[in-house]
Amino acid sequence: MNTKTLIASLFVTAISASAFAQTAPSIPGTNTPKIDARHANQEKRIAQGQASGALTNKEAARLQNRETRLTNAEAAAKADGNVTQKERTKLKHMENKDSRAIKRQKHDAQVKPASSTTPPAP
Repeated sequence: MNTKTLIASLFVTAISASAFAQTAPSIPGTNTPKIDARHANQEKRIAQGQASGALTNKEAARLQNRETRLTNAEAAAKADGNVTQKERTKLKHMENKDSRAIKRQKHDAQVKPASSTTPPAP
C-alpha cells in the first residue's frame, strides 16, 4: 500500500469516527430529536413570515420569545439528566401552542409595511 493511500484512508477513518462520536447523545435520557427538529422548523416559519411581510417585527419578536421559553423549558427538563414522559408531553404541548400562534399571526390582517423605494414628496 502506498503512502498516499494510507494517509487518505487514515484521514477518512478519523473523520468518520469524529462524526459518529458527535451524533451520539452526551447524556443518555436527554435525547430529544423530535422536539429539536420541530423547534428548528418553527424558527424557519417565523423567519419566512418575517421575510414575506406576513409577520410584523413586533409579532416576530413575540413569537421568538415564545420559542425562547420553549428552549428554556427543554433545558430545564434536561437538567436532571433524564427527560421524562411527562416533561416530553409538556414540551409537545408548548410546541403545539407555539405552532398555532405562528399560524394565527401569519394569517391575520396585520402585515409588515412595505418599504417604499420612491423618495418622499417635497
